[in-house]
Amino acid sequence: MTSIRFALNHMTAPSLAIDDFFALARSLGIDAVEIRNDLSGNAILDGTKPELIRQAASRHGLTIISINALQRFNEWSATRAAEAQELIDYAGASGAKALVLVPKNDGTGCADGERQANLRQSLAALKPMLEEAGILGLVEPLGFEICSLRSKTEAADAVSELGAESTFRLVHDTFHHHLAGEAPTFPQLTGLVHISGVSDPSVSVAYMRDSHRVLVDGDDRIDNARQIRALLLAGYKGAFSFEPFAAEVHAVKDPAGALRASMDYLSARV
Repeated sequence: MTSIRFALNHMTAPSLAIDDFFALARSLGIDAVEIRNDLSGNAILDGTKPELIRQAASRHGLTIISINALQRFNEWSATRAAEAQELIDYAGASGAKALVLVPKNDGTGCADGERQANLRQSLAALKPMLEEAGILGLVEPLGFEICSLRSKTEAADAVSELGAESTFRLVHDTFHHHLAGEAPTFPQLTGLVHISGVSDPSVSVAYMRDSHRVLVDGDDRIDNARQIRALLLAGYKGAFSFEPFAAEVHAVKDPAGALRASMDYLSARV
């Protein structure tokens, strides 16, 4: 049996203060975490200095694998460049190894030709910024039909054309991979895997949203276990980071117990 290297995204327990979130990870034997810049009233949005996050991670013996995320990264502008630089600087000061790059997801920029050009423009602009800071860019295609970057193949092609395999990696999100319906997984170019399940039997794939994303259990409809097993067999050696968005997960009184149950479930099937 191959062991899974689990990680925790702060979205798993967004109401926990950063130190408590780090303690949760350690209580589960997890040594890698993702921090976020979209949690109201919590770090990073509450003004927490990156040095404090670095110190807390060190105190708990954790690696911060990413900051999640630079939104609308493939709609490049002076504003986006400033946002990117601020997050890259924060990543460097906090000890985060990478910055997740999320495409715009509002139905614009989806036309064939347009979306590929926008992607290349943004990656070309981000490449020197990331390289100077020694930060990895994690490109995360989203499976929603309105997303401007659904295909990992298109992302991989753009990275290859730029010769930027040492600067960019892909995020394989099990939820978005299922929604996109794309077969290739690019394990050698994958830098991070996000895991979450969908258990609601009534929602069709086309209507699955972040609010349906729960911890993976026996009712999982998107076959996380198979996806994880295939990635490991193909040589992926990175982290599998829990990223559930559902309100019912965030309301759980014993997040450690719920996470442990999901970890045990997946470990037994891989």
